[in-house]
Amino acid sequence: MKHAVKGRKLGRTTAHRRALFRNQLASLMTHERIVTTLAKAKELRPIAEKLVTKGKKDSVASRRLVRRWLESRDDVGRLFDHIAPRFSDRSGGYLRIVKLGPRQGDAAETAALQFVDYDPERKEEE
Repeated sequence: MKHAVKGRKLGRTTAHRRALFRNQLASLMTHERIVTTLAKAKELRPIAEKLVTKGKKDSVASRRLVRRWLESRDDVGRLFDHIAPRFSDRSGGYLRIVKLGPRQGDAAETAALQFVDYDPERKEEE
């Protein structure tokens, strides 16, 4: 029985899994939408939503906590200046997972992880 065992290992060590999530979070903050496997998207969404919640309160402590996950200062600035203010009136549920079907090569279930107000045209304006 798997009591109190939380999360997926995704076939990686802890350090590799953390590095994977850091890279995917950076891509998510840059492009506001990423395509990945369904399992990775389900594991990444709670982490990303916590970062957006931290981004809503713009303080030095919040920025330091976000810097644990986002290495680039540009990504941190984008989160605090552009992404988090859009969700100031929302209390949660900033991201959605859209299932895309099986991948061509290995039939892995793919999904898009995107912000709920994602608009492809908005990215060209900024």
